[in-house]
Amino acid sequence: MTKEDSFQENTLSSTYRYKGRIINLRQDKVKLPDERVTIREIVEHPGAVVILALTDKKDIVMIRQFRKPAEEVLWELPAGTVESGEDLVSCARRELEEETGYYPRRIKKLITFFSTPGFCNEKITLFLAEDLEKRNKKEDLDEFIKVKLINLTEALKLIKENVIKDAKTIVGILYFVSII
Repeated sequence: MTKEDSFQENTLSSTYRYKGRIINLRQDKVKLPDERVTIREIVEHPGAVVILALTDKKDIVMIRQFRKPAEEVLWELPAGTVESGEDLVSCARRELEEETGYYPRRIKKLITFFSTPGFCNEKITLFLAEDLEKRNKKEDLDEFIKVKLINLTEALKLIKENVIKDAKTIVGILYFVSII
């Protein structure tokens, strides 16, 4: 057994407490590395994509939308949930077009990360989208979104001033800065 293996928790049983349209809530009874037993509450999520889309002028395509859990209007990169049977690239293209009206002719996977691994298994994959074609937005009926183009310097300023508060957006912009 490696040192990392000693951190593993063994699942003794699992019970679903809620099954929803997008998420499920599962309770796992687990045995800890020191042999104690405890309960873990886990939100199951099918995964998501976030897209850093750059215009020909190198502006970032951002959106503003109200997020009920946060009770705030937030600045975000376009993003969305992966639908059943959908591949990540198709999801990224679909979400970018639905939310912004832009379709990427070039799209590249950058990184995958956990959103909140303390209680959720959601993995988010960051894509870089370029060579954008402006099309009509194909909005979801329950989303009200405003699109705005922001240059990278302004985006970094908004992060520093805590105006951009969305974690996936902060990760996306800062990761992009690290590779340019």
